[in-house]
This record gives sequence, structure tokens and C-alpha cells, in this order.
Amino acid sequence: MAEFRYEALDIAGKPRSGRINAANSAAARADLLDKRLFATRLDASSGAGGEPVLAVGSARLSPSALSLFTRQLATLAAVTPLEEALRTIVKQTEGARPRTVLTTVHGAVIEGRRLSDAMALEALSFPPLYRAMVAAGEGAGTLPQVLERLAALLDRQAELKGRVQAALAYPAALAAVAMLAVAALMIFVVPRIAEQFADIGQTLPLLTRIVMALSHALAAGWWAILLVGAGGAVLARRALRDEALRRRFDAWLLRLPLAGRLLRDWQAARLARTLAMMVASRLPLVEGLKLTLPTIGSREIRARIAQMADDISEGASLTAAMRRAAVLPPLLVAMAAGGESAGRLDVMLEKGAEALEREFDTLTRSALALLEPAIILVMGGAVAMIVLSILLPILQLESLAQP
Repeated sequence: MAEFRYEALDIAGKPRSGRINAANSAAARADLLDKRLFATRLDASSGAGGEPVLAVGSARLSPSALSLFTRQLATLAAVTPLEEALRTIVKQTEGARPRTVLTTVHGAVIEGRRLSDAMALEALSFPPLYRAMVAAGEGAGTLPQVLERLAALLDRQAELKGRVQAALAYPAALAAVAMLAVAALMIFVVPRIAEQFADIGQTLPLLTRIVMALSHALAAGWWAILLVGAGGAVLARRALRDEALRRRFDAWLLRLPLAGRLLRDWQAARLARTLAMMVASRLPLVEGLKLTLPTIGSREIRARIAQMADDISEGASLTAAMRRAAVLPPLLVAMAAGGESAGRLDVMLEKGAEALEREFDTLTRSALALLEPAIILVMGGAVAMIVLSILLPILQLESLAQP
């Protein structure tokens, strides 16, 4: 048990302070909450042992926990006061870290802060775009509706990401097994067979000599190959931290025949869905674009989106800024143009996002359908070359032995 000094607010909003013993900071906050005290500050006493205290904003909600919290808050905020809704969610939350984050937000709301300002105390859990949407909902009096849209957005992003990961899991496992199988043949099997051909006194076929040379190199220096590969990966990762180099690399990825289109559709769909939600919530478009930038993974697309925000702030329409950026799919640009002219930009952006996601799913399934047999063919070809390199000397010896 450790001792903590606390400052808190009671149910009437009066400040309280004192000391409390608990196993860790999360347990201390939970004990105070049970006493109807909402901690605004919690510090370990001098010499106290136990788990280190989590500073405000040091914990982080996982994407699934954030989505669940948003959905729960949207439901409860529509029928109960915000403070009561948060208190209910905190009580039923499992896990020390999520409970710590939500307790901090709850305490700040009790203190009198707006929900978006309370969430700013836990900036790692609630990104700027999320807080801006909440602030817009608070200002317009439509917080439950905005939270519902946020929950739907988070669920959709998680669903799309989960589908991609599930689709890539089998090809990745198949490729790993294929590489391990070929490596095992080259390192353990081929050298044993090569010993049988060492004293035949005949020139081995070219294919056999090539396979044996590769096998000898792998058997003798596999550890060096692994070290070089790991070192190259570390150097590449450090090099890509340079923004200019990373942007050139991302621009090169966008120019790839199929992968570039998939990457562009993925990022454009996320952007369109986020913009649709912001337009529906009456959030300023320029501010929304700037808040969206951290969610864009490609540095090249991110730079073009930043230029779009600058163009719109100078008086250009969204469609004109999209055309000038020249990085978004023509389908999305056309649908945005139709939405602007009809006064239904949010609806058309949402439909554009759905169309891009369907196209992304179709292309992904087609690419993976071709990738799996390609991996099998490559593996079969490698094994066939190894087997053939072993059979050729045997056939050569049989032909020499014939009268």
C-alpha cells in the first residue's frame, strides 16, 4: 500500500484535501470516487512505495476503449445529465488505465469545465479532431448526435482496419512459412547431399553448383544475413524520420501501379468520412482540414491536404482546392462538386467515402486472390529448383555408368 496526497471536489463542488492509502493511483482515484470525491490532483507522499503515480494525461485509451466510451456516452448523454453519464461510465469501466483517464475527465467536468476542455487533460486519449467535434457539439447543443457520429466513425475505421489485417494475415503467414521451408532446405538438407557429390570426380551441372554455393553461403553466414537485414531495417526507419525523405518515399509509393491506388483510396476514404462528419456538425472546413492532418499517414497526401486548407482560407471552394491538390480520386472530387452545388456536401462526401471503401475492398480482395497463388508458385519453383539441382548429378552419373 502507498500513501497519496489528494485535492478533490465533493458533490457540492467544495474543495477537499487529505491523504489516502491505496495500492496505486488508479485505486486511490476509485476509492475517492466511491466517497463522492472527484480528484483534481493526486501525488505520492514522500517515501511512498507502490506503483508510480500516473500524471494527468500519461495514460491512454485504446482505440476499442475510446469507441466503446464514445458509444456509451452518446447513449447516456441523450437521457441523463453529462456528469451522471460520466459517473456511470466510470463506475462500470474495467481496467486501471481506462478508469484513470475517465476519472480525470469526470472530475474536470464536476469542477465546471466543458467536456472538450476536460478531455484536453487526457490529450493522449482524445485527439484534437475528437475534441474539436465534441466542442462543436457542445456549442450547437447537439452533443449526443455528434458523439453518435464519432462512435460510428471510430467503428467504421476499426472495421476497415480489421478487415485489412484479417485479409493480410493468411498471405503473410503463408509467405513466412514458405521462406522458412526454403531456408531449412538450403541450410540443413542441401549441404548433407552436397557431401555425397564431393568425390565423384565429375563437373557438376551449373544449376547444382549455383544451389550449393547459395546453400553454403546461407549455412555459413545466416547470422550475418540476419544482422545485415536488421541493421538495414533500423537505418531505413531512422532515415524515414526525416520529413523531406519520408515525403519523397510516400510520393514514390503513390506512384506504384496497384499499391499506390490502394493507399490513395484508403487515405481519401478516411478524409472524406471525417470531412462529412465535420460539415454535418457545422465545424469550419479550414479548421477541420487542419485537425484532420495528423490522421493522414502519407506525408505526401498530408502536405497536399495542408495546401487545400490554405487555398480554402484564401477563398477557394473545397472542389477547387481538391482539384489543385491533384492527389484525391476523381470520383471523390466529382461527388464533392455535386454536393457543393446542391448544398448537400456532407451527404455526398459520405457517399464518396462509401464508394471509395467499396472500391478499396474490391481491389484488396482481387490483389490478395492473386497474391496467394503467386506465393505458392514461387515457393514451389524454389523447391523444384532445389530438387532438380540434386537430381541432375544423379542422372548424370547414371548416364556415365551406362556402357
